[in-house]
Amino acid sequence: MASTMKTVICAQPHQLVVSERPIPAAGPGDVLVRVKRIGVCGTDLHIFTGNQPYLSYPRVMGHELAGIAETAPAGARVKAGDAVYVMPYLSCGACIACRAGKTNCCTNIKVLGVHTDGGMAEYLAVPQEFVFNANGISLDQAAMIEFLAIGAHAVARADVAAGARVLVVGAGPIGMAALIFAKLRGAPVAMLDARADRLAVCAKSLGADLTVTLDTSGGNADAKELLDWTGGEAFDAVFDATGNPKAMERGLEFVAHGGKYVLISIVNARISFFDPDFHKRETTLLASRNATPADFETVLDAMRAGKIPTDVLNTHKLDLATLPETFPKLLEPDAGVIKALVVC
Repeated sequence: MASTMKTVICAQPHQLVVSERPIPAAGPGDVLVRVKRIGVCGTDLHIFTGNQPYLSYPRVMGHELAGIAETAPAGARVKAGDAVYVMPYLSCGACIACRAGKTNCCTNIKVLGVHTDGGMAEYLAVPQEFVFNANGISLDQAAMIEFLAIGAHAVARADVAAGARVLVVGAGPIGMAALIFAKLRGAPVAMLDARADRLAVCAKSLGADLTVTLDTSGGNADAKELLDWTGGEAFDAVFDATGNPKAMERGLEFVAHGGKYVLISIVNARISFFDPDFHKRETTLLASRNATPADFETVLDAMRAGKIPTDVLNTHKLDLATLPETFPKLLEPDAGVIKALVVC
């Protein structure tokens, strides 16, 4: 094995640099992963553009990771040569959230590629408790588990039941993940977005029951279409996956009496709502952060059962060595990106 590896560093907003770094030394409790696939997330795009609030530069991005275990400690759940995926939320295991099994919102969490350097590199040493076997699926699929688990976690947070009417606002990858797992629970799902191309994917390939284009004219045609679909009763569960404060505030309008509103998005802003409407509906407001090991298992089981059209979701492949040239193109609206994977 060589002593150095290629690493892509986001030196500052809008600047990626390919660098040679030493291959990390695996500690006694670490798995050394030969990274083979890296999913590009909205978080990575925000880091690149300078819009991620929990980060300092320079940073090695990349938290949607799959690869091959190069070395593993004795007694680990994986062994050298296994295909693996990485759970990138490095939780402490001791805080109030971890003690309650909510490792996704650990008070001391370090997310790979955000709070600490991630996996846009040829090798990464990861504590063994965050590395899992990916048998039965491809490396491409393994690199998509994390973003799908975020959608699965949001749907679990709302405890979506069969027949419950669901609205997902924002048809990006996370919104599509919420659609997939709400449908797997037997819920009819409507999607609202400004992009016709993404809505078409939701309708044609992901099972959306209704797709509605955002009304940008200043009218309210989109709201009328959505509410008409529910007979005027609105939705049992609404998920926001836009990352837009105005959309997050507006989404409350679509929650039925007794319904739930789940904010998957995070924005560096305050959001507000009209309390009388919130109160009279006895709305349940939920945040949904990251995912738990159980959510990852939910995704893995669905993948192994062939219930997730990952070939539809993976629209682009990039090479690690040429990432500084190709990565900015992912930001172009006409690129048609749903999920891009970096190949090492």
